[in-house]
Amino acid sequence: MPKTPPTQPDETGALPPREETLLESIASIATVLVAGLFVITFIFQNFEIPSASMTRTLLIGDHVLVDRITIAPSTRWMPLVHYRDVHRGDIIVFLKPGEPDLFLVKRVVGIPGDKLHLRNGVVYLNGAAQNEPQAAMPVDDGDPDHSYQPYRDDFPSIPTSMGNGVTETWALDMPSHIQGDDLVVPSGKYFAMGDNRLDSLDGRYWGFVPRENIVGRPLFVYWSFRTPADQMDKQSLGDRFGFMFHIIIHFFDGTRWTRTLHLIK
Repeated sequence: MPKTPPTQPDETGALPPREETLLESIASIATVLVAGLFVITFIFQNFEIPSASMTRTLLIGDHVLVDRITIAPSTRWMPLVHYRDVHRGDIIVFLKPGEPDLFLVKRVVGIPGDKLHLRNGVVYLNGAAQNEPQAAMPVDDGDPDHSYQPYRDDFPSIPTSMGNGVTETWALDMPSHIQGDDLVVPSGKYFAMGDNRLDSLDGRYWGFVPRENIVGRPLFVYWSFRTPADQMDKQSLGDRFGFMFHIIIHFFDGTRWTRTLHLIK
């Protein structure tokens, strides 16, 4: 039989070190895992930016840490947590209306009660033109994607077809929210757009973001890797493993080191 470790002081008066049992080791590991799971589920979460819709603010391949607490709906069981309303200008992570498995990142342009419209790409909020240096505007540079497009740049307007990315649900619902030249944001919902207004399928194409769809707000970029614009469309197992191998090989020269800990605002 194994000897029981001594529990009496030795001649120096010190107790011998006690070895951790297997059960205690498992309990310690489980505690760490539960704490980590709580943090990434309820407090912070990481997301990767897959598209160019927020270019000038967020780049394709930015990995961001998202605060899931501050603008989450308040709860009684966490009375000490700081909550606040969603503000105009907040960048938010949310579940796309109509596609509950798809996360998007956009900037809040209108809050409940706001009246807004776009003219030649400029946002007019409650009658006042907005100064948005981060927002891309239509330009005549020979690129058809950058030039003026009526529905995209003079909004709201009734879409002439579904071919421009407008969902059928939004095409039917939008007219009920138009007053004069303005789109009026209803109670409990928000209007969000990408900073890259020329290449962003945002609220202009699928409508308002319900309050309950908002997951949180990105705080900072913790890692950024140069990623092709079409990588999000490559979903096969071979493509994924191929890009993982590419990251391993090009980690140092492909990482955008200057964006590490870049604050998002």
